[in-house]
Amino acid sequence: MTLLGLILVLLAGGAVALVLTEETTRYILFGYTFELNHVQMFLAGAATAALLIAGLWMLGSGSRRMARRRRRLRSARAEASSKVARLEDEKRELERKLEREEHDPGDRLVAGRRDDGMP
Repeated sequence: MTLLGLILVLLAGGAVALVLTEETTRYILFGYTFELNHVQMFLAGAATAALLIAGLWMLGSGSRRMARRRRRLRSARAEASSKVARLEDEKRELERKLEREEHDPGDRLVAGRRDDGMP
């Protein structure tokens, strides 16, 4: 949508540049000669203004949509990063518990039996 808006704005700008560079009301465009009266010139100007407005609207709309998409992607990345950080913290805590249990000579179950030699 942004690309189409840019094309419309460039077309409108090209039409304005064509009108500004010609000294008469006779315009040669792609090998065709156009000679416009006042009403036709007004309608051509209105069409050019409509193209310009539509192009600017499309540019703005496309930019807003892309900004929303980037915001959603950024928040999804931040959420995923916080989940990873939480899981890493949980992993470290479990590793610490495991180390404490390995160094603790208290009663532990090992494969369904007590570790102190009792059944």
